[in-house]
Amino acid sequence: MLKTKLIHPAYYQIVRRIENAWEFRHGKIFYRSSDRAIDTANRELEYGLTKSKIVIELFRINGGRAGYYLVNLKDRSYYYCGLTLEDVKTILQQMGIGRPDPMENSNG
Repeated sequence: MLKTKLIHPAYYQIVRRIENAWEFRHGKIFYRSSDRAIDTANRELEYGLTKSKIVIELFRINGGRAGYYLVNLKDRSYYYCGLTLEDVKTILQQMGIGRPDPMENSNG
């Protein structure tokens, strides 16, 4: 089974809606441009947001439908992506973040 890898700027937050719960997904930071530590579990606080405020906005855009959402914490933009992490990857690529992995489509 292939695992979907997502690389995105630290000011993006991936949120998953499962049944009646919102799951904030925290990835690993592999590069940062400053020495300032980033609390990945509470990244939204750096942008003057709370998890509650984010959930309200996510519910507004799609009525709390199950699946993955993407939050641009810096610009306060909210997106519904779909039911899989591949859908999130597609939305990020449409925004110009990342590109298709040439090895995934390799026949050799």
